[in-house]
Amino acid sequence: MGSIFNLILFEPIFNAVVFIYKYIPDLGVAIIILTLIIRGLLYLPSRSSIRSQKTLQQTQPKLKAIQEKYKNNKEELGRQLMKFYKDNKVNPFSSCLPLLIQLPILIALYQAFLAVSQTDPATHILLAKQLQHLYEPLRDFFTNTAINPISFGFINLSANKNFILALLAGAAQFWQSKMLLAKQPPKIAGAKDESITAGMNKQMTYMMPIITVIFGLQFPAGLTLYWLFSTLFTVAQQYYIFKKDIKKIEEKPAA
Repeated sequence: MGSIFNLILFEPIFNAVVFIYKYIPDLGVAIIILTLIIRGLLYLPSRSSIRSQKTLQQTQPKLKAIQEKYKNNKEELGRQLMKFYKDNKVNPFSSCLPLLIQLPILIALYQAFLAVSQTDPATHILLAKQLQHLYEPLRDFFTNTAINPISFGFINLSANKNFILALLAGAAQFWQSKMLLAKQPPKIAGAKDESITAGMNKQMTYMMPIITVIFGLQFPAGLTLYWLFSTLFTVAQQYYIFKKDIKKIEEKPAA
């Protein structure tokens, strides 16, 4: 299983970082470019997830009203929920797909950044066990070429406990969460537990940035840099999707 993971994820990501670094000798810039490439590849599932999350939040009062109305009839509740999801074109599990896809990518990125940082202390050349994971042209080049972990002249991307990057990643996560919670629809009578759901959403809005900061301090700064720019990409994507959807709604009556 490990060899398949290396072949499909770790080695392509590791080689992509090193390849970009070969032509743009700044590890931070290489990571940012790789982030944009990965997020571009994940654009379609991410778009579906963002729309599903927003639609679920906007229809939450109606959903809670249905759950309250049929709470004593589980069979009818199931039918009404299925009808509700079909009528609103929402898959309640679609928001989990990008997270499931991104998890193995994050693991591969973590290993790739560790591999890039594991160099000889004196020469900063990759160790032999890391060179063997490079494709032949890159292996030949980096057998005698150092990799500098210092990016932008002052950030050591191989070190952990980078408070500035961790805090920026947490702030970006908070921004992303707040965008999804903006302009909530009014409450509907009969949805008694809606306030509980709203409270949970609000808690997650503040908890996720805290978790991001904690993990950002534990991981190498290179991975935190990836998470920061990946979240900023998501913020831009959300803004574009929401603006595009609002424009469609505004143009619909005229059509």
